[in-house]
Amino acid sequence: MEKGQILTIEIEDIGTEGQGIGKADGLAVFVKGTVIGDVVRVELTKLKKRYAFAKLIEVVEPSPYREEAFCPYDKMCGGCSFGTTSYEGQLALKEKQVRDRLVRLGGLEDPKMNPIIGMAEPWRYRNKATMPVSAGGLITKKGGIVEPVHEPRIGFYQAKTHDVVDCQDCLLQSEPAMAAAEALRQFMIEDNITSYDPRWDKGLMKHIIVKTAIGTGEVMVVLVINGKGIPNGQKLVQMLDEAIYNIPVYEDGPFADVEFNLESVVINVNKGDTKDIMGEECITLAGKPTIKETIGGLTFEISPLSFYQVNREQMMQLYGKALEYANLKGGETVLDLYCGVGTIGLFCADEMRRKGDAGMVIGIETIKGAVIDANRNAVLNGIVNARYVCGKAEDEMPKMVGLAPDDRPDDDPNKIMIQRADVAILDPPRAGCDERLLETVVKVGPERIVYVSCDPATLARDIKYLTAKGYEFVEATPVDMFPHTGHVETVCLLSRKNK
Repeated sequence: MEKGQILTIEIEDIGTEGQGIGKADGLAVFVKGTVIGDVVRVELTKLKKRYAFAKLIEVVEPSPYREEAFCPYDKMCGGCSFGTTSYEGQLALKEKQVRDRLVRLGGLEDPKMNPIIGMAEPWRYRNKATMPVSAGGLITKKGGIVEPVHEPRIGFYQAKTHDVVDCQDCLLQSEPAMAAAEALRQFMIEDNITSYDPRWDKGLMKHIIVKTAIGTGEVMVVLVINGKGIPNGQKLVQMLDEAIYNIPVYEDGPFADVEFNLESVVINVNKGDTKDIMGEECITLAGKPTIKETIGGLTFEISPLSFYQVNREQMMQLYGKALEYANLKGGETVLDLYCGVGTIGLFCADEMRRKGDAGMVIGIETIKGAVIDANRNAVLNGIVNARYVCGKAEDEMPKMVGLAPDDRPDDDPNKIMIQRADVAILDPPRAGCDERLLETVVKVGPERIVYVSCDPATLARDIKYLTAKGYEFVEATPVDMFPHTGHVETVCLLSRKNK
């Protein structure tokens, strides 16, 4: 095959970034704008040793899963990679992808998998929106003078670029998030507030982050800026408050009877051209420094820097399945690794408390703010048998079991020694678990390991390691936490083999 060649192929799979994947002469061919099941004519644009890229010429036979894009920004925004695939097709594809990776990468011949748990209404589900702010671009005036256009664009990046698409609405985001973005847009226009431009390291506004607590209606707006303050900031607070207050209270749907209120406006200082979206310094501009969310009978405080699952409805499904797999009787020692703000571990402690003995939950998290939130959340819910350690799980766990030296004094809150654990819950980032952590988990020998994963490939890799170290794969359940995108969450149960 050669560049420029015309082929007809069937799309057999979809990558996480939304490209269709077909086969030609043993090569995987990646094609944007296709849906699984499409038969398409394509032109090869780039050839590698084992794969190729092609551009779509025409859809010869459309897939039964193909639909018109639901979003006017479909060809621009890089968010909804499955925006032209029916929801039924998305669920089927994600379930297939999890199974394929467990077989191909995990070495499992016929893994038991439950049907994927989807959403009844897969819209407006995100409780956290992170939107970059960008100037309108450059304009060339008479005489060749180039000047920036200061009218802001607030929205989302185009795929594989830092060009911001100005989105007036997004059907995945909560209404408070889009209302807050519009209020900021109007404020910046009226008060001539500049957006940050990394080319010249100038400008003020970098990102707006909106966190929405569906259970309480509380809303937090975080304004990430290249400075220490916002001129006329109280005017912006008033505009944000009015925009969120004017959102109607619905009688049905995912936000039935929810009355949204702006409870927190926070400035996050992140100066200069950095890779991180947020800096470490947070300044409360108005209201409270945190908001509260309720789920499953528990209350959680959410701070500007803390991680919290973005889909509350599916989080209840995910954690319910994790609790089912943990099979707690009361009194167990539970490891909650990569614990974030402590959500899963506190559900476990509450479950054991209901059964007469809250046992012990030990959580490890690398983000200091999240550890503070986890401890505060334990206090909020009257859970006394939960301890949280700040550090990398792969560094802290070996110290706890005596596999690595720990010269900290005995009264250091990070110094915890354990001999064994009954249940280990692993909820790592996309990169999966460090092998040192898996080795230590095996050392303490929990009867059950509950693995919560946002990446089927690293999940399969880690399951392969654990099944080679004395554990057997029992079953898995995918949960669609991110409808219309290429991502899927999976919760798996592994049990220790009897020796």
